[in-house]
Amino acid sequence: MPSAPIGNFDNARPAPDCLGELTAPVADAVRQWRGGVPAEQLIYVDSDPEIADTAVFVEHYGQELLEQSANCVVVTGKRGGESSLAACVVLSHTRVDVNGAVRRQLGARKASFAPMDTATGESGMEYGGITPIGLPADWPLLVDAAVVDTPYVLIGSGRRRGKLIVPGKIFAELPGAVVIEGLGAPAA
Repeated sequence: MPSAPIGNFDNARPAPDCLGELTAPVADAVRQWRGGVPAEQLIYVDSDPEIADTAVFVEHYGQELLEQSANCVVVTGKRGGESSLAACVVLSHTRVDVNGAVRRQLGARKASFAPMDTATGESGMEYGGITPIGLPADWPLLVDAAVVDTPYVLIGSGRRRGKLIVPGKIFAELPGAVVIEGLGAPAA
């Protein structure tokens, strides 16, 4: 069994060997992977769903993960009565600049976090486990440049149980990806 490149995990395996542990859209994305790194470099780590939230997670699996973890959030952009969904990926110790960078990038008058039911229903993933790998291909995927520059990133697996550890550079290759400097603002 390979060891995880970051964190203290007892169970780390190549994601293609764990398709049954992933939600359908994530498993499909891994199965059809055509990225610049082999799919075997996408590592699935089993984790306790009760401690999936970042602060508790890093306390249990390694404090260094705070600098190497990313969050994927779903946002809604509204303009002229029209509304559209997008996803944003930022390092966990930052927050998404929804009212600035996101709103401008989407050309929206207003941008906000999507309601949980919308985010989970439209993505096919569980709240607290949404990942950019396997999101609808027609969604814009806004990725903070700092995520792409991180050698290995811990991100959701589509479920609250389990995470993926992937090379940061793959986020720039995902469908709809736009890399934005400053998408993640320092947390207040």
